Amino acid sequence: MNLDFDKTDGLIPAIIQDNTTGQVLMLGYMNREALNKTQQEKLVTFFSRSKNRLWTKGETSGNTLKVVSITEDCDNDALLIKVNPNGPTCHTGSTSCFGEETAANRIKAIRFLAQLENVIQERKTHPAEGSYTNFMFEKGVNKIAQKVGEEAVETVIDAVAGKLDTMKGEAADLLYHLLVLLAATGLELKDVVAVLQERHKK
Repeated sequence: MNLDFDKTDGLIPAIIQDNTTGQVLMLGYMNREALNKTQQEKLVTFFSRSKNRLWTKGETSGNTLKVVSITEDCDNDALLIKVNPNGPTCHTGSTSCFGEETAANRIKAIRFLAQLENVIQERKTHPAEGSYTNFMFEKGVNKIAQKVGEEAVETVIDAVAGKLDTMKGEAADLLYHLLVLLAATGLELKDVVAVLQERHKK
């Protein structure tokens, strides 16, 4: 890593990003010593301009930032550090110092769907004994499609009745069985998203 600390009076800005969600959590500054400590201990350490000393994030709160990767920018005068946060990053108790709670939660939800789809695809390729997913695959496309229809009807019934608590469970069942149906027919979630993206252009 060939950082130019002289260009920025000894301090390099470090953007901290959640490795899982991609959410920007905070911005801090590092001198050479802070960067070395961060690399060695795998916990983000800044140089505090107000305290005039090194400061490991979470040293008093416990909300540390576990380093996943450190990347320098094209001008060698800024850092992007991807982390796994242990608790909220902001002193206000928010996930991010930039207050993007809703966006982060949506990203987490989308990534979980992708993880779930990967598990379903893995079950299709490598069956696991006692797996409900494999049970559905063994039943075949017709049975899986029937199950999707049943869960869709139950979701609609709860929606019309205003039963939002139970509707969440039915909608979860619907999404899961739809992913199984896609896998059983050789399709993936990205194929469906591609159709939505194309329609969005019109």
